[in-house]
Amino acid sequence: MFLQTPADSDAAARLFQNDLEQHGFVMNLSRLWAWRPEVCEAFGALRTQLTGSSSLSERELAVIVCATAGSLGDSYCALAWGKKLATAADPSAAAAVLQGVENIGLTPRDLALAAWTRKVARNPNDTTPQDVEALRAAGFSEREIFEATAFVAFRLAFSTINDALGVKPDWQLAAAAPPEVNTAVRFGRPVAERG
Repeated sequence: MFLQTPADSDAAARLFQNDLEQHGFVMNLSRLWAWRPEVCEAFGALRTQLTGSSSLSERELAVIVCATAGSLGDSYCALAWGKKLATAADPSAAAAVLQGVENIGLTPRDLALAAWTRKVARNPNDTTPQDVEALRAAGFSEREIFEATAFVAFRLAFSTINDALGVKPDWQLAAAAPPEVNTAVRFGRPVAERG
């Protein structure tokens, strides 16, 4: 990353310990967020508040993140969430969402959600009532449309901070992702070297 490593603190240690428990390693993005661990925790709490009572499935959340990451050129989230979508759908479907193409492994809801996400991520002022109607036609409720849109905005904020400050995807993420996902992620920052 472009910033120096912050001084040790109890809050940063808590952030790193959480990574070790969940992933088995300290993520590069956590080293950046160690500058403001309480903000990172607030992002996590907001994500939980937004998605905890949502009827959007984990697969649909993965579609949103992958479509956002592909549109923004965020290799970090593309690798992390590409693996999740590959598990929820299949690797070729995950690669298709990251690349912005259709795939037979994607449902009509997946396709509508990915198209909406890309439009919101690229230029939210280009959305139209017809775009929202396409979501309704795919079976999304008004609340789900709001939640999906808020989740895109949330992901854009998180990714922008990581990307702007030079955080490289962890090599462990690339190693764990299916080959189709790794092949699809030809954008953003390169994967960090093993270290």
